[in-house]
Amino acid sequence: MALQGPIPIGFEQVFPHGCYVVGEVEQVKDFEASTAGKFVPARDKSTGELVWQVAVMDADPSVKAAQKTVSVKILAPVQPVPPASMAGLPFTPVEFDGMTVTPYVHQATGRLAYSIRAREMRAPRAVGKPSVSAKDAA
Repeated sequence: MALQGPIPIGFEQVFPHGCYVVGEVEQVKDFEASTAGKFVPARDKSTGELVWQVAVMDADPSVKAAQKTVSVKILAPVQPVPPASMAGLPFTPVEFDGMTVTPYVHQATGRLAYSIRAREMRAPRAVGKPSVSAKDAA
């Protein structure tokens, strides 16, 4: 089968209405290597990079309240910094680049679930403004 491991996916496919940061960026714990007195950070199995996570709220109005907040894991050598907050908004809008999704069966419920990962977290791009290349600007 051609699909093995994380499946590449675009931000717009995961969050078509956008999403907002609603938690702190935290380092993910390697539960197998950590002990009661020793925190061992998780590393991505294929890249070896540190794994961080941030809670985000899906802006899709049709999503049920219990499913609005999801965790996005970010692979990065240092702690990612969320975009600056915007005046007048209670939450900070955010977008992710280099996203993948890994389906798995949730142990407690037996239902299909998804692990969402990204390579970068950034402020949303302006909507409706076409990008101008150096060639076009000349």
